[in-house]
Amino acid sequence: EVQVVESGGGLVQAGGSLRLSCAASGFTFDDYGIGWFRQAPGKEREMISFISSIDGSPYYADSVKGRFIISTGNAKNTVYLKMNSLKSEDSAAYYCAVDELARMIESVIDVRSTHRIRYWGQGTQVTVSS
Repeated sequence: EVQVVESGGGLVQAGGSLRLSCAASGFTFDDYGIGWFRQAPGKEREMISFISSIDGSPYYADSVKGRFIISTGNAKNTVYLKMNSLKSEDSAAYYCAVDELARMIESVIDVRSTHRIRYWGQGTQVTVSS
């Protein structure tokens, strides 16, 4: 059984930082991506960052590039998202997900493909006050 567990959300002032953690287990994909999506009220869930298992290369959405940093931990299939210079528009529920790399890439190309991602964490709320 695939399990994805996140932690680390909370309330922070604009300009501040937060770090999210994610641990995924129970999957056996050859090539996979593990990373983060977010969903604000009334908006679609969007991919913001993931790491490829092939070479560890990160992807960042333009909206977070230069402010967020995704990294892996010492424990296998643990990832972190350090969020810096937070803005009110970053407020959302953040979800960690893991799936075959092709599905992760599809979600980057077309936000409508996000529904094809199969393994999600429970979500953690990030609220940025201005």
